[in-house]
Amino acid sequence: MSEPAEFYKTSPIKRDRRTKRELGTIREALYQTLAADNPATVRQIFYRLVSANVIEKTEAAYKNTVCRLLALMRREGALPFGWIADNTRWMRKPRTYSSIEDALKRTAEFYRRALWDEQKAYVEVWLEKDALAGVLYPITAEWDVPLMVTRGYPSLSFLYEAAEQIREAHKQTFIYYLGDHDPSGVDIPKVVERELREMAPDANITFERLAVNPDQIRRLNLQTRPTKTTDSRAKSFKGESVEVDAIPPATLRNLVNTAIVKHIDRRALKVLQIAEESERGLLTSFAEHWSEAN
Repeated sequence: MSEPAEFYKTSPIKRDRRTKRELGTIREALYQTLAADNPATVRQIFYRLVSANVIEKTEAAYKNTVCRLLALMRREGALPFGWIADNTRWMRKPRTYSSIEDALKRTAEFYRRALWDEQKAYVEVWLEKDALAGVLYPITAEWDVPLMVTRGYPSLSFLYEAAEQIREAHKQTFIYYLGDHDPSGVDIPKVVERELREMAPDANITFERLAVNPDQIRRLNLQTRPTKTTDSRAKSFKGESVEVDAIPPATLRNLVNTAIVKHIDRRALKVLQIAEESERGLLTSFAEHWSEAN
C-alpha cells in the first residue's frame, strides 16, 4: 500500500493528531464508501474521501490515516478483507484435486464454454496498474475477456505473446486500455499499440484508450497530483497528472462493461448459455455416477 514520494504536494510525513470523534467520522466514511462500491484499491478510497472533503489531499492523510485505518478496521473485523483490491501479491500454485470425484465436481461447478468462439470479434482489456486488476476482473471474468496488466511499460516478451494471441484469433480485435494521465501513462498505450501492430501486421486491430482521458478529468472532476518532473517525458506534458485510481471503481467497471458488451451477439450468447447449462448438467451427472460407483 506504499505510494511514491512525489505522489502529493506535501512536506515530510507527520503523524496526524486527530480526535476520537474525527477518526470515528473517517472510519464511518471509509465503511460507507466501500459498502456502496467494492472492491476498490486503497488509493481509490483515498480519492473518494478527498473528493467528499472528509480528509486532506496529503501524503500524511493517505498513509497515516487511510492506510492505517483500513488495516486496523480489517483486523478488527469492521471491514471485509474482500472489499479491498490488491492484485500486486499472489500465490502461484497448480490446481490439484483430492480425488477423481472431486475433480469431476469442481469441473462441473466451474465449467464454462469459450464465449468468443462464436462471436465475430475478439476483445482484450489492457490495464497499466496491477493493483486495479482486482477492481476490473469481475467484469472481464464475467465476459471471458483477457485482462492484460502491463505494470508500466510491458516487456517485449509480454507484447510478443499478446500479438501471438491476436494473430491466432483470426478476428477483428478490439483493445481497450486504461492508464494514468501523466507523461508515461499517455505514452505507454502508444508503445503497446505500435508494437502489437508491428508484431501482428496482418491483424485488424482497433485500439481505444478508455481512461484516463482529458474529458473525464473535467466531467468527473477527478483529483489531480503534481506531474513528476523526473519523468523524461514531462517536458512535453502539460498540466497536472491524474491517476486512473481517481475514477470511482463502479465507473471504471461500467466503462469496461460497456466497451465489451457492444461486441457481443446476444443471439449467439443465448445459444452458448443453453449449451453450457446442458453440458454442466452432464458433468454433474458424471460426478454423481462416479460417486455411486465408488
